[in-house]
Amino acid sequence: MKMQETDSSAQRQPWTMSRRRMLASAALSATGLSALAACASNASSSTPSASGSSEGNFPSHPKWKFVFVNHVTTNAFFTPTRYGIEDACALLGCTYQWVGSETSKVSEMVDTMNAAISAKADGIAVALIDPTAFNAPTEAALSAGIPVLSYNADVPTNSPNKRLAYIGQDLYQSGLQVGQHILSLVPSGDVVGFIATPGSLNIQPRIDGIHDAIKNSGKPINFSEIATGAAVNDELAAVEAYYLGHKNVKGMFAVDGGSTQSVGQIMEKYELASKGIHGGGYDLQPITLSEISKGNLDFTVDQQPYLQGFLPVVQLFLYKLSGGLSQPSSTNTGLLFVTKSNVQAYLKTQTRFEGSSDKELVVGK
Repeated sequence: MKMQETDSSAQRQPWTMSRRRMLASAALSATGLSALAACASNASSSTPSASGSSEGNFPSHPKWKFVFVNHVTTNAFFTPTRYGIEDACALLGCTYQWVGSETSKVSEMVDTMNAAISAKADGIAVALIDPTAFNAPTEAALSAGIPVLSYNADVPTNSPNKRLAYIGQDLYQSGLQVGQHILSLVPSGDVVGFIATPGSLNIQPRIDGIHDAIKNSGKPINFSEIATGAAVNDELAAVEAYYLGHKNVKGMFAVDGGSTQSVGQIMEKYELASKGIHGGGYDLQPITLSEISKGNLDFTVDQQPYLQGFLPVVQLFLYKLSGGLSQPSSTNTGLLFVTKSNVQAYLKTQTRFEGSSDKELVVGK
């Protein structure tokens, strides 16, 4: 069980105010909270005390602590997510705790969520990777007056889970769009979709969308799904083993970051692009971006992981500040295809927004 606690304002006092001003004019614009940005731009230069805080034109408030329950706490995908959490906490005078599982063990996540409830957290954001396991903890938190949001992964729309809102990509719709993109690349033949942990709600809806898009197209494509595992080394081995046993494959695609970079590595190792085989997937791992630049992968998908950390903090903060009157709202963090035509912007610009740098920078001039 991985438990990490961060008091972002205490650790980063030397640049807290410059960050507040920068985020007020830049990152916060993505939320549509122009009033919040206006307040932050006039932020006081005082450092928040341990017992309370006063940012911008907001009244002095407790230094609320928000707990993020994650399924792969050490996965590189969530590096920009944690930067987003840190930046929002610095802007708003809050703290956070990063807890959960390193290997997608739902029982560990439930245990840490229950611990957060017992510790009287001020708000909880949880990746709902299981359709039922988090229902009781969510109910317990809400009954205790603790707001609960989901991020990165969410339960189906007909679920009895009462979380207040979801911040993340519309996973099934993204799968449909990726499926359409695959259809534009591969007209017929065998196509494989790699998935790290089948059934997990952060990635299963994507592969379901890909499957449905291909099936509904009526094209002569034989689509199969292969599990690769949660560890990167296992994913690489699984992708290579599949290719060596299926050399007639026409397309290899993945729905998680580790499997995607593995597809790129195998595409390069066996020079598959030159053989007319296509590949692609999700997320912005440096290896994946490099393989796109080299022409070994056709695409990857950016789902803005930074916003999946930043926006939950903002929404939990406003919920607390308003006494629950400012209800959280679900936010789709979107889908952007990264291809050879636009990958250089990701490779040349090192920022916290993609997790490629920990430095505070104003990218736009």
